[in-house]
Amino acid sequence: MNPQEENRAVAKVIDRLAEKFPEAPRERIEETVHEQQSALADNPVRDYVPVLIEHAARDRLRSPAAR
Repeated sequence: MNPQEENRAVAKVIDRLAEKFPEAPRERIEETVHEQQSALADNPVRDYVPVLIEHAARDRLRSPAAR
């Protein structure tokens, strides 16, 4: 996956999470997703990064501390 494809996929992740968590401010969702993306920046296999980001961000947004 090239960087442009990854960025498009990450943007879609943000949109899906915004729909799933309408009570969460979009800025918080974007911040959470970008933190997860940064955490995976050194991962040499990029094909699964958007999926991993979405799962980790969703878990963080579900946690009581995120509310």
